[in-house]
Amino acid sequence: MRILLFLLLLWPLALSAQDCHKDVACELGTRSYHVLEPDDWDGVSALPVLLHFHGWARQGDLIVNHDRIAAHTRTRGVLLVAPNGIKKTWSFWHRSRDVDFGVEILADLENRYPIDRDKIYVSGYSFGSAMAWRFACEEGSRVAALLAIAGTLDQTETCPEAPKEVRHVHGLDDKVMHYPIGAGRDRLYPVQLWRDHYGCQDGKNEGTYAIRSFLRFTRYTWDCDGGQVTFDQHAGGHFIPHGWIGWQLDQLQGRAPRYP
Repeated sequence: MRILLFLLLLWPLALSAQDCHKDVACELGTRSYHVLEPDDWDGVSALPVLLHFHGWARQGDLIVNHDRIAAHTRTRGVLLVAPNGIKKTWSFWHRSRDVDFGVEILADLENRYPIDRDKIYVSGYSFGSAMAWRFACEEGSRVAALLAIAGTLDQTETCPEAPKEVRHVHGLDDKVMHYPIGAGRDRLYPVQLWRDHYGCQDGKNEGTYAIRSFLRFTRYTWDCDGGQVTFDQHAGGHFIPHGWIGWQLDQLQGRAPRYP
């Protein structure tokens, strides 16, 4: 009898824990987001978080099933969180309701999961990358690292906050979110905003590397007083490079990078 009573008491908690997962969105007021736990999570340990903003005309359900995003968080012990944009897009040119929504999501997550607050990573692709920049610009004190793919803010903007670290990747042949070129054909301009914010001096060309054989990156780094900037440049267009997110998560967590 006591065992039956115990199970009945646990049942509502079990239902609450499973009310949203992967394709089933978590409701938050009038909005929602998707979440995907890592494969090997023990249900107790504090989880690093990757808050990833989807591209234009997409939603979070795509992200939690994406082989260039979810496939890499699942095997690295990272909780993937994918907000749904209103009308499948984001308002990122100034502080917006989407920044506040991201803050609300992080608070809601703490009611659902044990979160490692020191390992909150914010990411995005295309319009979602610009949104990730905006979130880091306004709420950077919450962010351990920005992982941005093919989308930026105006490099002349001044941000009130910044993450501890910035990692950005962009293709020279991007014709959607065009590769920003600075004065004098400066091809390091896509991360000028953060270099200015951190007070960076001269950077370092780390040479080239490949995650998959068909795409090579040239990596530039700045180790600045205010934070670190890593910029990966490639010759391709507008896409999420295979393995790039997993590679960055490995390095940020002190592991040798691998694919997948």
